[in-house]
Amino acid sequence: GVRNINIRSTFANIHKPIFFGSLGLLLAVTLPLILFPEMGRVWVMAAQGFVTQNFGVLYQTMGLASLGFMFYIVFSDIGQIKLGDVDAEPEFSLFSWGAMLFAAGIGGAVVFWGMVEWMYYLQNPPFHLEPFSEEATAWAATYGMFHWGPIAWSIYLVPALPMAYFLHVRKHKVLRISEAIRPVLGEKLARSWLGNVIDILFIFGMLGGGATSLGILVPLIDEGLGGLFGFTPNALSQVGVLVGTTALFAVSAWRGLKGGIEILSDINMWIGLAVLLFVLTMGPTVFILDTGLNSLGLMLSNLVQMATWTEPFGNLNGFEDSGFPQNWTIFYWAWWLVFAPTVGLFIARISKGRRIKTMVAGSIFFGSLGCALFFVILGNYGLYLQLSGALDVIQIMNDQSANAAFYAVLGELPLSWLVTLAVVVLLSIFTATTFDSIAYILSSAAEKNVNQEPARWHRLFWAFTLSLLPMSLLFLGGLQTLQTASIVSGVPLLVIALLLMISMVRAAKYDLRFQPDYNDPEINIEEFPENDPWTKEGTWELPDDSSDASASSDGLSSNNVKPNTP
Repeated sequence: GVRNINIRSTFANIHKPIFFGSLGLLLAVTLPLILFPEMGRVWVMAAQGFVTQNFGVLYQTMGLASLGFMFYIVFSDIGQIKLGDVDAEPEFSLFSWGAMLFAAGIGGAVVFWGMVEWMYYLQNPPFHLEPFSEEATAWAATYGMFHWGPIAWSIYLVPALPMAYFLHVRKHKVLRISEAIRPVLGEKLARSWLGNVIDILFIFGMLGGGATSLGILVPLIDEGLGGLFGFTPNALSQVGVLVGTTALFAVSAWRGLKGGIEILSDINMWIGLAVLLFVLTMGPTVFILDTGLNSLGLMLSNLVQMATWTEPFGNLNGFEDSGFPQNWTIFYWAWWLVFAPTVGLFIARISKGRRIKTMVAGSIFFGSLGCALFFVILGNYGLYLQLSGALDVIQIMNDQSANAAFYAVLGELPLSWLVTLAVVVLLSIFTATTFDSIAYILSSAAEKNVNQEPARWHRLFWAFTLSLLPMSLLFLGGLQTLQTASIVSGVPLLVIALLLMISMVRAAKYDLRFQPDYNDPEINIEEFPENDPWTKEGTWELPDDSSDASASSDGLSSNNVKPNTP
C-alpha cells in the first residue's frame, strides 16, 4: 500500500505531455528501425547527407558564434553575476566540480576517440593534404583536440547559461529548455504546445546522443574484457556488459547527485589521471610532450581557419571533394548540440555559488584541458607506435576494427594486462556517470517541480529506457542509424541555440538595470598623493590615516571588542 501511494503521488508531479511525448517519439523512431533495419538505414543516411550538405554552414557559424558569445559573457557585466544567494558557497570543491564537468560532458567517448581519431585523419587528412605526409601527421595529431576543444564546450554552455541563471538567480525550479527561452517566446508560448515540442525534441536528442555513447562504449568494454579473460566477444557478452553498466548506474542514480555521481566522477578522475600518467612515463615521454605542444600551437593559431573550413569548391568539376568538414567538423558540432541540453543542465545544476564567468571559463578550461590530455597522451602514443614502425596500428584498424586497434596500442605497454583492466573499469564508470547524469536530467525535465531530487523510480525508469533502446539496436546494427537520427533531429536546435543566447542576455540585462543600486563597474581615481611614491620625497607606504579610519569604523561597529592594550 505505502509504496503504491508514493508512486501515485509522484506520478501526479510528472509532466504528462513531455513524459509520454518523449517516450512516444522514441518508440516511433526505434520500432521502425528494429522492424525494418535496412530501409530505416537508407532513409536516415539520406537525411543525414541532406543535413550536413545543406545546413553545414549553419552548424559551423553556430560553433563560432557560441565561442564568441562566451567571450562576451565573460568580459561583460553579466559574467560578474553570482549564481545563488549572496552567502551561497559553491556546493562542490573545484577539483570535484572539474571532475564532474568532465565526466558528464565527455564520458568514455573521449578515451576511445582520443586513442583512434588520428588514425582516420592520417589516412584522409584535411585541407587535401597528402595522406601520411609530415603535414598530414601534424594535423592528425591536432584536429582531435580542436573538435573536442573550446568550441565544443562553448556549445555545451549555450543552454547551461540561461538554465543556471533561472535556476540559481531567479529561483525558477524547472529544468527545461522551454523555461529558459521564456524571455524570447513569452510565458504563454513557452507553456503551450510549442514549449512541449521543444522539450520533447531535446529529450529525443539526448536519448539519441546517449545511445550513441553506449553504442561506442559497450562493444569497446566487451572487447577489452574478452582480451583480459580470453573469450571471444559475442552478442551475449555485449548484453552482459550492458546489464552490468546499467546496474552500476542504477545504483548510482538511486543514490542521487551527492552520493552517486560525485563519488563515481572522483574515482574516475583518479583512474583516468593514473592511466594517462602511466602511458606518459612508460611511453615515449619526450615525443608525446613535443607533439602535444606542437599540436596545441597549431590548433590555437589555426582555430578560426579550422572552424570555418567549408570546402566550398569540393563539389565542382576539377576540385577534390574529401567531405572532411561534413564527416567530422559538422558532425561533431551537431553532436555537441544534441548533447548540449544534457550537459548544460548538468553544468547548471552543479555550478551553484559560483560566478557566471567562473562557470564559463572553468567549463571551457577544464573541459578542453581534460579532452586534450587524452588526445595528447593516448593519441600520440599510438601515433608514435605507427611512425616508429613498432606496430602498424592503422593496418589493424582497417583489417579488424578500431576497437582492436585501441587495445593493440594498450597491449604494447608494460604491465599491459593491468592497464587494460584499468581502462575497462574507466570506461565502465564513464558509461555509468554519463547515463546517470542523463537519467537525472531526463527525470528532472519531465517533472513539474524539482524542489528536491527527481523521484527515484522515475530516474530508474529513464535509466532502463536508455539501456533497452541501444540493446535492441545493438543486435541489429542500427545504432549508427539512431545516432544519425538524433543528429537530424538536432536541426531545430540551431534555432533554439540562438534563442537561448538572446534569452540569456535579455533576462540578465533587464535584471541588472532593474536594480537601482547597480552601477557599471567603473573605477574613477581622483585622489593622488603630494609626492609620487617613486620620487625621492615620496614613499610606497600608504598614509596612516586611512588605516586608522578603517580601524575606528571597526571599533564603532563592534563595541564589545576590547581595545588591544599592550
